[in-house]
Amino acid sequence: MTVLPADGLSLAAEFPDPAHEQWQSLVEGVLRKSGKDVSGSAAEEALSTTVEDGLITRPLYTSRDDAPDAGLPGFAPFTRGGKPVGNAAGGWGVRQRHTIPDPARLNEAVLADLENGVTSLWLTVGDAGGGVPVSGLARSLDGVLLDLAPIVLDAGSELDAAATELLRLYAERGVSPQSARGSLGADPLGEAARSGAAPEQAAAVSWALRCAREYPGLRALTVDAMPYHEAGGSAAQELGSSLATGVAYLRALTEAGLGVEEACAQLEFRYAATADQFLTIAKMRAARRLWGRVAEVCGAAGSGAQRQHAVTSPVMMTRRDPWVNMLRTTLACLGAGVGGADTVTVLPFDHALGLPDAFARRIARNTSTILVEESHLARVIDPAGGSWYVERLTDELAESAWAFFQEIERAGGQAAALESGMVSERLAATWAARKKNLARRKEPITGVSEFPQLAERAVEREAAPSTEARGGLPVVRRDEAFEELRSRSDAHLAATGRRPRVFIAALGPAAAHTARASFAANLFQAGGIEPVHEPVQVDASSVAAAFAAAGTDVACLCSSDALYAEQAGEVAAALVSAGARRVYLAGRPGDYTGVDEYVFAGCDVVAVLSSVLDRMGVA
Repeated sequence: MTVLPADGLSLAAEFPDPAHEQWQSLVEGVLRKSGKDVSGSAAEEALSTTVEDGLITRPLYTSRDDAPDAGLPGFAPFTRGGKPVGNAAGGWGVRQRHTIPDPARLNEAVLADLENGVTSLWLTVGDAGGGVPVSGLARSLDGVLLDLAPIVLDAGSELDAAATELLRLYAERGVSPQSARGSLGADPLGEAARSGAAPEQAAAVSWALRCAREYPGLRALTVDAMPYHEAGGSAAQELGSSLATGVAYLRALTEAGLGVEEACAQLEFRYAATADQFLTIAKMRAARRLWGRVAEVCGAAGSGAQRQHAVTSPVMMTRRDPWVNMLRTTLACLGAGVGGADTVTVLPFDHALGLPDAFARRIARNTSTILVEESHLARVIDPAGGSWYVERLTDELAESAWAFFQEIERAGGQAAALESGMVSERLAATWAARKKNLARRKEPITGVSEFPQLAERAVEREAAPSTEARGGLPVVRRDEAFEELRSRSDAHLAATGRRPRVFIAALGPAAAHTARASFAANLFQAGGIEPVHEPVQVDASSVAAAFAAAGTDVACLCSSDALYAEQAGEVAAALVSAGARRVYLAGRPGDYTGVDEYVFAGCDVVAVLSSVLDRMGVA
């Protein structure tokens, strides 16, 4: 809308529309100042970032970045939402996950959740899954109004017993079949991905038939993409696997006698939401578009509105500085909500440490409440729609996901692709590439690989119950390599009373050494190695005494390139004479006498830190 002042002239009339080439020319000038002599499209490419699946994020998007028509919310291809009103009616559903095995404690937790904003419950049920026993489900749900609070089960191999018990509770408590809401959570292919066993779909199909005929508000099947995300898969691989799984379930259900529309109604899709908010937004939108296409091809275009449950990513959750997880889950929740997810589960910030406490569950449920009620995010339908960046990212992600889906179908479908190892191989390759970025801190982890706090007080939680041995896809975490290093440091601290140390040999005035000294201190602390920077400044005559007082045999030179040229060799020699077994230099590799190794932005930090601990004898 153009706003006109009282005289009828446009306020933008005096500002000419800049051309893309003008912006590009300005970028060239800035890059030249940084030493990059590039021009034209190469200047724009220099500022572009390649993310997973080969997708490229560019610095500028304009109307030239065409994407297919996203349609209208609630209508095919459902990119903009599964309902015409989006989540504007009351916000997205808030679904709390519970893995507490004790029925009485679980009941206390679920009642507190339902009284404070949670709209549905996701319960791990069964001894094999480490949840509440099936026999304890009734006690767990004491006082819960089952006609108002949807129940979602995660029962794994104990599906039959758990589903039977839930339906018994509905009947016992006077909940009519028409009033029952939720999901039985059957996902035989997801269980096969986790366990490595052959999928058994007969029970899931049987329950779907019963729900379709007797319980119109109860879904039987969950297409859970979390196993593929937790194994290190990319967003496109997660989406492609979910499509292949959904198609497999459609085939099984229609062969059993359900119509395509009835079969679609039995499915709920579960996706991971990460702290990359725009990728999460695009993932939710692309997932709906893709499933809408599947439904269209199957002859049920009107039933292609995918029911989505988003879960904040457990892969991104850290064990060190877990408080930062609150920020990560907030961004993930925002991305899922803005992307149009019907229901969102925010994992508590202490999820990676064991059973979450009441405070953590409170923060988790309030995250959605703040975004919906205080930030009013749900009042706008598809708020990211129309953004050239989001629309383009949605389209590119959908294309990549569809290609992976087709690859799985060519391999014989999801079950065959899992059995042959095709899926696991592709996920492993993706994770291997990502591990390299994590090790080099190209993908930083705040509080772990960047800005760690060695003196932080450990957050302790009750251990989570053990689950069945997982023989299928692995479970990965972004922090796993750094967690291993920190654990070695912790063991050394417990055995000796102090952490392994590195001496920071800062040359010249603060203006010359502060940047690299801070860089080096941050880098070594990521491996649990305590930096000793005392005195603040040293030279060849004073470094030996300072090094001896530091109580270590490893040192790192920190200064400017100019001072390195003048002093590095002499100071390194003095350190070696004083007993240094390894001398590092913070900066790009050069030819400095006495320097053994270099640490710099983009180096393999995990490899460097592991070798340092090895040389120190830290097991």
